[in-house]
Amino acid sequence: MKLHVINTGNFKLDGGAMFGVVPKSLWSKTNSADENNMCSWTMRCLLIEEGNKLILIDNGMGDKQDAKFYSHYFLHGDDTLEKSLNKKGFSTDDVTDMFLTHLHFDHCGGGIKYNKDKTGFEPVFKNATYWSNQEHWQWATVPNAREKASFLKENILPMKDLGQLKFIEGENSKQLGENISFSYMRGHTDAMMIPQIKYKNKVVAFMADLLPSTGHIPLPYVMGYDTRPLLTLDEKQNFLFKAADEETILFLEHDYTNECCTVQRTEKGVRLKDTFKLDEFFQP
Repeated sequence: MKLHVINTGNFKLDGGAMFGVVPKSLWSKTNSADENNMCSWTMRCLLIEEGNKLILIDNGMGDKQDAKFYSHYFLHGDDTLEKSLNKKGFSTDDVTDMFLTHLHFDHCGGGIKYNKDKTGFEPVFKNATYWSNQEHWQWATVPNAREKASFLKENILPMKDLGQLKFIEGENSKQLGENISFSYMRGHTDAMMIPQIKYKNKVVAFMADLLPSTGHIPLPYVMGYDTRPLLTLDEKQNFLFKAADEETILFLEHDYTNECCTVQRTEKGVRLKDTFKLDEFFQP
């Protein structure tokens, strides 16, 4: 097995929205904001080479939306999904499995594109199975008013219409191989999946929106976007205490500065231990 970091681009979101009830005087110590209170975030994905499979976890925002849509998110940087795959020696056609932690636009928008004449849609990964789960699919395709703006039908429905959608069958599923397991989380959105990969005698957990950045490690630091913030708090506590005890590597999808981290137990609760790049940690 080999793991590759795939950067798909950077964007900005309001710092207050990203940290909920936590005041700026506290969250700005770890995540600096610009004059408009916007913080930079990245869309960092993970590519897994495993036997004859090439599995991509999440795929960024894509480029289907109009200029007005993207103006809200201040896209910046030179990274794109395709460029990052090419740097690792792959193309979108090589991906066999497109695993989606959940279906918010910044996690799944890069999986579907317009066809050449823009009369319909086609898959970015034409040879891949697209993986979600039945519970989250139902949640996303019949969205509540709070999340409707994050579940864009043009990102989601073509996966099924094009015949490439399959569902993970629970946390104990081995559909992506013996070395990949899943935990379901329901605080951010219903049935978000956190994949955990056994790799070189360690476990790498792809944290998606359970832990967007190291700045979110303290338990009350919960995003305003979460549908059930108290449940997120409990889920974070359980996951991070276990991660501290088992020395799990936490892969951070949205942290602009830190690619990975570990956590530790302290008198104040779980806190940051170390930060590092994935490749640096696993150097021979």
